[in-house]
Amino acid sequence: MVCDFKLSCVLFDLDGTLVDTAPDLIACLNHALLEHGFVNIPNESVKPYISYGAAAMVKASIGDTVRDEIRQAVLKTMLDRYQDNIAEFTVFFDGMPQLLEAIESQGLKWGVVTNKLKRYTDPLMQALDLTQRAACIVSGDSTGNSKPHPEPMLEGCRLAEVKPHECVYIGDARHDIEAGKNVGMKTLAALYGYLKPEDVPENWGADALIDHPRQIDSWIKSTLCN
Repeated sequence: MVCDFKLSCVLFDLDGTLVDTAPDLIACLNHALLEHGFVNIPNESVKPYISYGAAAMVKASIGDTVRDEIRQAVLKTMLDRYQDNIAEFTVFFDGMPQLLEAIESQGLKWGVVTNKLKRYTDPLMQALDLTQRAACIVSGDSTGNSKPHPEPMLEGCRLAEVKPHECVYIGDARHDIEAGKNVGMKTLAALYGYLKPEDVPENWGADALIDHPRQIDSWIKSTLCN
């Protein structure tokens, strides 16, 4: 077999790909909604918006017709509570701890490139005991631009001391796949994440569609030729 890909590093989006943060984010959103006179929203109605940020979650919950200052107040209450309850209910996706161990056992690096702000990313990674294991942690405000811009992807490579073409990037949103492709990485679309009903990941141009973290390990082993 002719080998045209040498894998050195596996990079993950955070929310909806590496860990299931939905329980904490939605609990904090519903707390904020009640505090400001709105009703709670079902988990499945708002979960698809997590990959697009807390503001998108609030907008999906109370709509466009509510005054902006009210939306901003709900958002502030939600984020203040989230910062104080960063990992109360957050869990790894099934099979993810074993996947990280498998990556490490094969001598590969792994890291995180997320649009989540550093003030939330860093304490979450610390709470999950991942900080020292990750070769890089790049947040949405670590660089001047966020995904799908190439800048955070290149910063992740710089920190991990790898080349973009030696990486695979895994994410659950179109902008994740675009970000990886923009710098020449292999890309995997995490179908187990927070997809919107109208999403068509088959059209995102990912190298593979992943239904479960176990399939990531299989994909890695099928491509290793170094």
